[in-house]
Amino acid sequence: MNRKYKIVIFGATGFTGELCAKFMSEKYSDVPIAIAGRNLEKLEKIKNKHGLPFPIIVADAFDVNALEKMCKDTEVVLSTAGPYHKYGSDLLGACVKNGCHYVDITGESFWIKDMIEKHHKEASNKGVRIINACGFDSAPSDLGVFYAVNQVAGSVKSVQCFQAWKGEASGGTMETMFSSMDAKLARGGLGKFSLNPKNSISENQKKKTSDKIKVQKIPHLGGWTGPFVMALPNTRIVRRSAALSRFTGKYYGDDFVYSEGAYYSKKGAARKVTFMTLALGLIIVSPLRKLLRGFFRKPGEGPSQEAMDSGFFKSRFLIETQDGFRAFSMSSSGDPGYKMTSRMACESALCLAVENPASLPGGEGFGGLLTPSVGLGNVLINRLKNIGVSFKEISLNN
Repeated sequence: MNRKYKIVIFGATGFTGELCAKFMSEKYSDVPIAIAGRNLEKLEKIKNKHGLPFPIIVADAFDVNALEKMCKDTEVVLSTAGPYHKYGSDLLGACVKNGCHYVDITGESFWIKDMIEKHHKEASNKGVRIINACGFDSAPSDLGVFYAVNQVAGSVKSVQCFQAWKGEASGGTMETMFSSMDAKLARGGLGKFSLNPKNSISENQKKKTSDKIKVQKIPHLGGWTGPFVMALPNTRIVRRSAALSRFTGKYYGDDFVYSEGAYYSKKGAARKVTFMTLALGLIIVSPLRKLLRGFFRKPGEGPSQEAMDSGFFKSRFLIETQDGFRAFSMSSSGDPGYKMTSRMACESALCLAVENPASLPGGEGFGGLLTPSVGLGNVLINRLKNIGVSFKEISLNN
């Protein structure tokens, strides 16, 4: 593929899009990149603010002609323009139609399901990699499981993930959470295996898979767990990866079971955050969300640089095989939802733009609606290691 740009950052005037553009200009200014969005004045402001060396493309999320022209000119689109169920469908479709790879940071499982049903077959036939969920939703969960599974011999019975993090929510994230409740969901879009291909779920998986996480001690690792606010999208992505892994490398196994919760060092903290998580969930699903939406950040607003620098995430993975248990982690400093999400998304796009296609999972010509591990695998893990993300085995607490 030889096009005018290697990467176009679409939605560059949003909070995360601006972070992506700034990161790319500081670390990869030699890569042919453009920034895109619907508002020329705002794009010029971002460009001047950070001294970006990138040209500007004006394209509205609903202007199909402009989107298709943009996709014809670039090898990869990195989209940060959410909510994706509102602003992402025409862009993703334009990428598939025009043979342009695509990555995003969505956690909207119901929208991903809809896109799979509409575009997976064509993308697969064309060898176009469409990779959703390349931010904190759901790269740590997906890549961490992939890494763990590939460190052990034999088949895998289960992986339990426990997430610890420090960070804040931007206005874009809050808008996605509130607006998703008013969206027209794809049928079965929130089911436990909603992103799995047909006929890819065993009876054992159906029987043993549960998303109900209560406050309890964590076996073998120490600490306590409870519900994790982003477990719903993360678990669906990992389960899709498990099903698709048979085509790209080590197969997770017919009976692979995955669950995800939060990690706390103390029981009191687990109870407190669990209560707050449930309260937020009740607000979002009730009519109260329309009254309370105005009290949260607006789209385009986000945490301060100080808050982003002081954040972190550590994803722990307890893996069970025929031989017993082992544990691994994926971790990084930096706010996971914004500083690290923007960097993970950029490195995901760069995997498709500058790496040898033959080195990617499935090899050259492989495509479809994929996940970070199935579409990018060890190529992305190695790139993330180079920017300070840690992948390692950790000790069990027996």
